Amino acid sequence: EDVLSNLPDHILLTILDRLNVRDAARTCVLSRRWQQLPAMLSQIKLDVLDFLPEGTTACYEREIVRINGAAVEATKSIMSRRDPSRNTIHLLSMKFFLRDNDTISIGHAVGQIMATHKVETAQFAILTEAHYSRRGDDDLVYYGRNFMLFFEACPGAFGGLTRLKLQDLRFGKSDICNVLLTCKQLKHLRMFNCNSGVWTTLQVEHLELGELEIVNCSFRKVVLISLPKLTQMAFHGWIAFQDPLSVGDVPLLETVDLTNVCLSSHKMVKLSEFLGGTSVRNLRLGFESEKVSRHRCFASYGFTSFSTYIITCLFDADLGATRTSDETAGSRVLPANFCAYG
Repeated sequence: EDVLSNLPDHILLTILDRLNVRDAARTCVLSRRWQQLPAMLSQIKLDVLDFLPEGTTACYEREIVRINGAAVEATKSIMSRRDPSRNTIHLLSMKFFLRDNDTISIGHAVGQIMATHKVETAQFAILTEAHYSRRGDDDLVYYGRNFMLFFEACPGAFGGLTRLKLQDLRFGKSDICNVLLTCKQLKHLRMFNCNSGVWTTLQVEHLELGELEIVNCSFRKVVLISLPKLTQMAFHGWIAFQDPLSVGDVPLLETVDLTNVCLSSHKMVKLSEFLGGTSVRNLRLGFESEKVSRHRCFASYGFTSFSTYIITCLFDADLGATRTSDETAGSRVLPANFCAYG
């Protein structure tokens, strides 16, 4: 027998845990003993894009149908063969396309595993075809409805998720609130190109959420009502006619990342008005595209080693220059953990 086959199970499983589901399944055709190992894995990582032919980057509809079907079959296979005596799954990570019955089949298989095993970290990253081709608002509405059908059909799976990544969805008025109510274990939420209609306000309230990313979503404003465990917040691309955030009960918030296309006609961003009462220590500001020679941001913070003060930041996009001044105490250098870029 070969050297690998003589290794004990726990070492072989450590090797397989570093592979995705497809590569682990391929490896296990090496011998009869290896065939039993996928059912014992503590990390299950299934990425639909791993089923693309090697060297392929573009996804066309026919290819998406094929690889999503392969992901469904792989999910059913590995979940059905799962060893019930090995209850703990350290990582369950699933990336797949939102396609009618395919997603519901994956959701039911994951929900069954969550009902019979302890899953420490469970992640859904849900793709849509809009990511690979230009789609209009009607398509986002269609994907949004499909997602909610999936969500309503698989409460067991969503109830155990700790990480959720969504893209290209238009939700109904109360949909995001309902998702957060069901996903009680959620620690990380990322939304890309999602909205509830133009000019809407997103209100967020959750007991466990620690990281929130909102990227290129058409929200007028994000209201953080009560997030007692939130430590990191990123908001990229808001409708720039008012302050992007309203901050309520977020006692642990330390890192905020705000990025937007800022035109000279837009309202001045006054950071002190919505971050002044927080414990933010790391602030990143990015103003993109428009060549604004002088864009001013006012901030008021109480950093750990500083008393509360007002900073004026001048961003010169042409020169790449950043200057600060304390309105009450004269010029001073930005703290090291204050990152601004033009």
